[in-house]
Amino acid sequence: MKRRAWLTLGAVVLGGGGVVTYAVASPSADPGASGRAKRPAKVYDLALKGGTGDKRELPRTDTEQFSMLGVSWTGAAKRLDGTAQVRTRSLDTGQWSAWQDLELNVDPLENPDGGVRAASEPLWVGPSDGMQVQVIRKNGTSGSALPKGLEVNLVDPGVATDAETKAGGTAAKPAAFVADESPGATASAPTDSAAPSDGTTAAPTDGQTTTSPAATDTTPAATDSASPSASASPTDSAPPSDSASPTDSVSPSPSTSSSAPPSAPPSTVPEPPIVSRADWGADESISPEAPEYNADVKAVFVHHTDGANDYSCADSPSIIRSIYAYHVQVSGWKDIGYNFLVDKCGTIFEGRKGGVDLPVFGAHTYGWNRESAGVAVLGDYTTTSATNATLASVARLAAWKLGQYGADPAGTTQLTAGASQHNYFSTDFTAGSKYTFQRISGHRDGYNTQCPGGLLYDQLPTIRTWASGPVQGLKVSSVDGAGLSGSTYYTKGGITVRWTATTPASLISKFELLVDGKSVATTSGTATSAAVTLALGSHTVAVRAVHQSGRTATSAALPVVAETTAPTFTTNPKLSLRSGTVSTSAVPVALGWKATDDKALREVKLLSPTTATFGPTTTTSSRTANSGAATTWSMRAYDYAGNYRTSSPSYTPVILQETAATKSGSWTSRSSTSYLGGKSYSSGSKGASLTWTFTGRSAAWVVSRAAGSGQAYIYVDGTKTSTVDLKSSTSLYRQAIWTKTWSSSAKHTIKIVVVGTSGRPTVTTDGLVYIK
Repeated sequence: MKRRAWLTLGAVVLGGGGVVTYAVASPSADPGASGRAKRPAKVYDLALKGGTGDKRELPRTDTEQFSMLGVSWTGAAKRLDGTAQVRTRSLDTGQWSAWQDLELNVDPLENPDGGVRAASEPLWVGPSDGMQVQVIRKNGTSGSALPKGLEVNLVDPGVATDAETKAGGTAAKPAAFVADESPGATASAPTDSAAPSDGTTAAPTDGQTTTSPAATDTTPAATDSASPSASASPTDSAPPSDSASPTDSVSPSPSTSSSAPPSAPPSTVPEPPIVSRADWGADESISPEAPEYNADVKAVFVHHTDGANDYSCADSPSIIRSIYAYHVQVSGWKDIGYNFLVDKCGTIFEGRKGGVDLPVFGAHTYGWNRESAGVAVLGDYTTTSATNATLASVARLAAWKLGQYGADPAGTTQLTAGASQHNYFSTDFTAGSKYTFQRISGHRDGYNTQCPGGLLYDQLPTIRTWASGPVQGLKVSSVDGAGLSGSTYYTKGGITVRWTATTPASLISKFELLVDGKSVATTSGTATSAAVTLALGSHTVAVRAVHQSGRTATSAALPVVAETTAPTFTTNPKLSLRSGTVSTSAVPVALGWKATDDKALREVKLLSPTTATFGPTTTTSSRTANSGAATTWSMRAYDYAGNYRTSSPSYTPVILQETAATKSGSWTSRSSTSYLGGKSYSSGSKGASLTWTFTGRSAAWVVSRAAGSGQAYIYVDGTKTSTVDLKSSTSLYRQAIWTKTWSSSAKHTIKIVVVGTSGRPTVTTDGLVYIK
């Protein structure tokens, strides 16, 4: 029987002659454990019994708390051709999960000793207190039945840190399992140990299999497996469950490894932050055997650990402790197999002991461990991509580790096969021969496995590029303090350049702001902007990014002109009358101007009496103005550098009623609210005239129009200039139908004369409007 130092076995004879076996925490091994906040990880083994030679199972069974589980069996070289499925009950919700497959396609072992067991991938399920298991041999498989000694192995990660204690670790108990009855016992089993509590059979509910687990001939007995000791520790011949390696004795050359620690060579890039074994709570007492070392690290193999991706990053230490306990206390290895582990938040954890800066011989990639390091990403990446935080940390780690040996993370290397096999892509390898690998490779490149998952494998080119440099996707996103016209920026001098890059900031050493090709400002790799004041004149501005490897990338150079010359109004804003409907409060006017700049005019804004913004080529705008009051028409012209000039002339529209005119001939006064000022003059007498004299720069004749309206001659300063026909199909009042504008203000005379048009001689006038 396997022993664990922290378990004591006991037996109780029941009234019917049955024997109940149980496992409890040993007071002598762990005094006061129930009251202590910190406690070590624990592993519990339950034998799978019953069924046929093609099937082993356990019905739903109550347990104490566990968070990870897997299936193992006797004989490290024995493969399990079939399926292993588990269901677990959440400690928090009491709900049973769907059936989940355990990954059985693990790397084989070479020359395993008697202490090493074959095992599935461990599966992180979170805090649970019940489980159900079924293992079924593959249909049509020839040869022997399922391997002997099938067990489900449950791991309680324990509580190792004060932070975990604050998070509720004090409430957790060691995974001491419920008593299980031996054959023939008559005592009642736990309420949920024999069948699902909902009254259903133990068949999978998610369609993964159509075979229902039958009731076993005996209920499972809790066994206690031995913890490795210093005098009888299993050799490190087994790889981790997703990436097994040959035994530590298997090597391309005996000279490539050593038990003596080598010196740690400096790296070409900075070491990333790494959580130590002590900080994630490694129980060093379960793996007392000294580490072994390789000569160097030529490649880094990327793995995933399998299991759910919805874990909290606060649980990462617990997950790693569970993997560690599973590798050592279930599979019988000397230590955790991976050299490093990375969670979805990008935190890097030390894996196998021996020194993070040393070429520690790991157990992660079958046939290739002697010249490589292994990094495992927590989670399953067959249908989910890894986060950018994870990719960045793997890239930093690989760049640092390979940089210790002068290797380019984006390059290739020759590795010597330690075993004859083929990989996921059906490439055959022969032991002792050399093969070309990417410096950063996936587990599937070396062995026939889906690890590290198809989507993470597709992200390896990104990891290589980020690790090697130069910085990718560098571009200037904006230039604050400058205006863009075409492809050129214009500024009065001070600018802030902003940029973006797709390479994570953690891999960037610094940024430099370049003006005319020379560095004028240096920022950290996390910065996204820099400021500079340019001398007057034309310049080029760019950003240079320095990767942690020293490789540089430079953005496209942008032309920037620094200038302080303000625009000019070659034509100051001028107001003139235009056609339209006139009222005492709104006279139709046209605002005209012209502005230029020595570099690039950007816009012209009307500031008063109202506001508007016009493009650089616009020179007129139709507006209305109040009559009888002086109004300032203020406009400001801007260039792209931000320089501006303002012009603010004042104009007064004046309404001259018909009564202010000098009359000649017969005119009749009419009254109506439709007329300007409520009155108008009307005449059908040929030759009748009205004359207005004023001093101004623009004038408009205001009339009424109708179907019977006639024609009129217009004389300007004694000269006939126009014949105006007032006929309209609809009646219109207060219409500025004729306008005249001069370049400057002066005294002018406007005379209108009735033509006496046949059949419609009448002319009705409201008056005259002018601008002074």
